[in-house]
Amino acid sequence: MTINVAAGAAAYANAAKTLTQPQGAASQGGGGFGDLLKNALESAVDAQKGGEIASMQAVAGHADINSVVAAVTNADVTLQTVVAVRDKVVSAYQEILHMTV
Repeated sequence: MTINVAAGAAAYANAAKTLTQPQGAASQGGGGFGDLLKNALESAVDAQKGGEIASMQAVAGHADINSVVAAVTNADVTLQTVVAVRDKVVSAYQEILHMTV
């Protein structure tokens, strides 16, 4: 199974760079939490599409089984991560709703 460590490291570097920008830079079009979230979700969608494309190529007999397994595993891990983050956000929102003011 092939794991693309460079892509993961690049994603973390981009996230760290976005988070460490000065406050004024985010409001001047440099990005912010919304842009970070948008980019993360776009990456998740791209991983899902990559897994589907690899699966279709395997069915047609045009793909190496190792690359198919790697793409599908990457898509599965990405989906599990998105679901875990969603669950944490929903849990935090519910906790905020239960706070007394």
